[in-house]
Amino acid sequence: MSNRAMRRQQAKHTKPPAPPRAAGVTRQRILWASNAPFSATGYGVQTAQVVTRLTRDQHEVAIACNYGLQGAETVWNGGVNLYPCGVSGYSDDIMNAHAQHWSHGSELPSLVVILFDVWALENPGIKQIPKIAAWAPVDHQPAPPKVIAWLKRDNVMPIAMSRFAERMMADDGVKSIYVPHAVEPIFHPTPSFADADGKLVTGHDLMGVKPDRFVVMMNSANKGRTPVRKCFGENLLAFSIFAKNHPDAILYLHTEASAIATGVDLRTLIRGCGIPENQVCFVDQYLYRMNLPQQALAALYTAADVLLATSAGEGFGVPVVEAQACGTRVIVSDWTAQTELVGDGWAVEVQPLWDPYQDAWFATPMIPRIVDALEAAYAAERGLSQRAVDFAADYDADVVYAKYWRPALEQLAAWTPTVAEVAT
Repeated sequence: MSNRAMRRQQAKHTKPPAPPRAAGVTRQRILWASNAPFSATGYGVQTAQVVTRLTRDQHEVAIACNYGLQGAETVWNGGVNLYPCGVSGYSDDIMNAHAQHWSHGSELPSLVVILFDVWALENPGIKQIPKIAAWAPVDHQPAPPKVIAWLKRDNVMPIAMSRFAERMMADDGVKSIYVPHAVEPIFHPTPSFADADGKLVTGHDLMGVKPDRFVVMMNSANKGRTPVRKCFGENLLAFSIFAKNHPDAILYLHTEASAIATGVDLRTLIRGCGIPENQVCFVDQYLYRMNLPQQALAALYTAADVLLATSAGEGFGVPVVEAQACGTRVIVSDWTAQTELVGDGWAVEVQPLWDPYQDAWFATPMIPRIVDALEAAYAAERGLSQRAVDFAADYDADVVYAKYWRPALEQLAAWTPTVAEVAT
């Protein structure tokens, strides 16, 4: 598929039918603070997903972008105001000003929802925001002290995106509302899809891989080195060991190949692991940066035999659910939120890894156990796993919004925080 056709296919994508607005919803004036909804980051995807449904329920919503929009306001999705980034690295310098601007003159109850790592938000102006719902990831055990201190602020109501996070917060005396991350219905078994020119394209076509190969897929952001949270070294070395006995195996890397985003030079790592050139391939790097349409990603998951996603820690781990929604088994670390997200697959043994930057434990997946999981995946029956599809259905975006977001929003509408720390 050409670059132009891929982009036209993305523009052509239509939204799923809107569910009817629930009766008795308390409308609120909400400022959503996270990545821009058109960015392909995990935060951006969840922002687009939830804000779309908030507006369907007739909440008045704007988005304060901390990534993806510079210099000027704009409008997204037919009427959602987008505020641009501030000057500080995470735009915490301007969050309070955006909140005041958005709530000014409205008779609706006001709320700021933050979807981001709260430990990074240090500007004292945030303490002046009357009501904050913090949908904050917890990817260490125990929850890092800075995270807990932030969540204990009088103007903050924590939202746990995993049952693991809910437990970690409770261990430190923090009560939270549970609302998991979710995936759009477009993630379903997708053997092929029609591109902008009407041509049927498979996931194998997009990979440039023959259908008879055993495909191990990784879809992990290549960012950060201290530590490498996505454990590229351990995963690639495990694949190298596994691949020596399976010449039909191939590793498809759906990520940035270079170290440009303060990540790992994966081509150098591949050589260091001794993976033969004919047993590894990357997503087209230009298409990756230009954001592949979700239909294409669903086809890629469907073409894969297993998703390899062991990491040092996850606040949630959306690709693990996306892959299972497409019928693909998964391999994760038996650590943090990852364990609860395996409907069909393997959670591998880990050893603790102290993170001095967060003063809490990450974990390193054990390479021999990753190899064992790859061998088990290779021995499993090929093709769609209905067990994985059925498990992922509980994380469907419409299901999660109706089951968790609507009750959470009603609870937030009724919540009156104490004002000891909120400036007047």
